[in-house]
Amino acid sequence: MYEPDWNRVVKAVRFEEPDRVPLCEVLIAYEIQSQFLGRLVEPDDLAAQVEFWSKAGYDFIPINIGMMEPGKVTANSHISKILKKIAAGDDQSAGESGWNLEVASFIHTFEDFEAFPWDQAAALDFSKLIEAASLLPPGMKAIGVSGKIFTMTWMLMGFNYFAMSLINKPELVSAVFEKVAQIQYSALDAALAMPHVGGIWVVDDLAYNSGPIISLRHLEQYVFPWYREIAKRCRQAGRLFFLHSDGKLDKLLPALADLGLDVIQPIDPTCNDITALKKMVDGKLCIVGNVPNDMLQHGAPDQVRGYVRKLLAEVAPGYGFMLGSGNSVPDWASYANYQAMRETALAEGAYPIRAR
Repeated sequence: MYEPDWNRVVKAVRFEEPDRVPLCEVLIAYEIQSQFLGRLVEPDDLAAQVEFWSKAGYDFIPINIGMMEPGKVTANSHISKILKKIAAGDDQSAGESGWNLEVASFIHTFEDFEAFPWDQAAALDFSKLIEAASLLPPGMKAIGVSGKIFTMTWMLMGFNYFAMSLINKPELVSAVFEKVAQIQYSALDAALAMPHVGGIWVVDDLAYNSGPIISLRHLEQYVFPWYREIAKRCRQAGRLFFLHSDGKLDKLLPALADLGLDVIQPIDPTCNDITALKKMVDGKLCIVGNVPNDMLQHGAPDQVRGYVRKLLAEVAPGYGFMLGSGNSVPDWASYANYQAMRETALAEGAYPIRAR
């Protein structure tokens, strides 16, 4: 049985030698957790979730405290429930398209901005994060999963309208960013006040497979100042700042490292060379990744083991590395492949590791 040790994560982030390469994921589907424990794990069963994350070899459990769950914009997300009520009030026949942020948008004018139920959006649920304090085994921490500052802003405005408004309505864009960020800051401050919380994980996709979703200039103007403040508050509280972003990150990593981030995840292998990116920010930013999700779904366990061994040999030396999937571990991942990834890392990821 593997004993959780948050200091293992801290050492990896600080480019010091831990006993082994830490495992790191922002999301593992309940179906995978259920297969591991041999019984049903449900969203409200935090005790079972803690048991899974600790027994599976992780040193923390990620717990959502933001307006939107990681992954798809589901009906279970806090913001989705609010928007569904708005759409239902306007049009009882609106259906999913009337409230789903993947389809609909809500803020196009300052009148829309003022009318939006920000007070409801700010009423976040910290109950699971609070409950975790009594459930975590010694050495284990919780990470508060927050964000999506960038994603939430463009979703509320609709991407095309948001993109045009970067030029035509910068004041409205700034106002929405500020309101969304301040709500996330309330979650940040609540989480940092809890001693069992080891860090904050902002889930906020910034890039496509071809590069940044918007220009670096606009990211620096509208997004990065909020990240810089999160990094500052985490640093002052002695906590770690994780960021999840899909897409090709080579143009963004130097700027992200300079903001004060501690960890970047997941370094999608379909569009990133993890070895090259680690060299780019070596000593500044801990890299997480990056077993391909397609391999976790369609590959064979031996193929997964070989990929993990390659990561251990080429990326783990020099520290500043945690091993995980190329995005997250969804319900469609092969359980045998997930186990091959996890077990190989645990069995063969002990330091010292010599570079190949």
